[in-house]
Amino acid sequence: MKFVLASYGTRGDIEPCVAVGRELMRRGHDVRMAVPSDLIDFVAAAGPQAVPYGPDLQNVLDAHREFWTHFFRNFWKIPELVEKRREVVEPFLQCWKDIVATLTSLADGADLLFTGVNFEDAAGNVAEYYDIPLATLHLFPLRSNGQFVPYLPGSLGRSAMKAGEWLAWQNAKKVERVQRGELKLPKAIKPSPWRITERGSLEVQAYDAACFPGLAAEWERFATRRPFVGALTLDLPTRFDDEVAAWIAAGAPPVFFGFGSLPVESADKTLAMINGACAQLGVRALVCSAGSDFGDVVDPENLKIVSAMNYSAAFPRCRAVVHHGGTGTTAAGLRAGVPTLILSTDLDQTLWGRRVKQLKVGTARRFSGTTEKTLVSDLRSILDPQCAARARQLASRMTEAAESVKAAADLVEKLATDYRCGSRD
Repeated sequence: MKFVLASYGTRGDIEPCVAVGRELMRRGHDVRMAVPSDLIDFVAAAGPQAVPYGPDLQNVLDAHREFWTHFFRNFWKIPELVEKRREVVEPFLQCWKDIVATLTSLADGADLLFTGVNFEDAAGNVAEYYDIPLATLHLFPLRSNGQFVPYLPGSLGRSAMKAGEWLAWQNAKKVERVQRGELKLPKAIKPSPWRITERGSLEVQAYDAACFPGLAAEWERFATRRPFVGALTLDLPTRFDDEVAAWIAAGAPPVFFGFGSLPVESADKTLAMINGACAQLGVRALVCSAGSDFGDVVDPENLKIVSAMNYSAAFPRCRAVVHHGGTGTTAAGLRAGVPTLILSTDLDQTLWGRRVKQLKVGTARRFSGTTEKTLVSDLRSILDPQCAARARQLASRMTEAAESVKAAADLVEKLATDYRCGSRD
């Protein structure tokens, strides 16, 4: 069968889709992907063929980061927030026609269209046009629920998320109306997420239900269409893995620090903060620089910096993990059964930080508000033996990485097969 997978975002955003695509290829299917232009080589190395998709990623990420930085510092300045939000949304609206053209071309003759969250609405329209099944990939609970916004009562949380879906649709309604007109589809009268659910699409939840107690019960009526599979990862080895393993084995278990594929501001000051805090606590630091340049190491016995590593291999050998709160990194830390400190820069990272605190397996704060003093305090709290015990207990209820990928591939494969056989229940 032919599967088309579309995903837009950073490497961490698209890796789950690539993991499913690679598994479908292993099963003998024809897999095509649409991803940001600067990640095509990454996808190709995993196996699937890919074409460029969406606006320039770096421009979008810069605008996105600026918006959330402004939001958390100056949330009362509404006109400025509206302008910053416009700078985030505008590139997507400007390239909407190209996005639709790419999806329409790729999905011609496909048995199923599988999409990440970004441009989910465009993918939904293309799937409707070709009358093929749609599967969506959610890295955290995006559909209305009472569990995700922890500081609101359940009913208010659900209403707030519904309102958010409606408001987001108001921004995209005009360009979507044009797209649906060109595809000869009926005029839409409700937000895309509502239509996707009502169409009976598969909404794969790529995180563990154990991370959101009560959510599976709340969504029980969607159980077959909104399955929890656990986090999806390629689990790729790197050339630094042996070096990292040897360094860890040479001393006490370290604390891991990593901030994702995007460079951190003032990397030298960040490293000095890490070094100072760890020295006060007498712990070693293992730093994954990824997109940041942290400079030279002055104490190689107690501080190790590498540009990449296999998290699933390294994290279980660490005392704790400190990171930006990306979905994949968060899942890797929770699966490893070690405490987590999330230093977030974005909204979804902040929400994962709240989740870690609610589960009592770590703590969180904004990266911009982190100092050496707060880092020492936060590390002390997560290095507590009781926190470590809770982290191990949660890990025992999480899905193994290989099982997650297999489950996701099974689901989309079954949906495509059922559609081919005329079953659309």
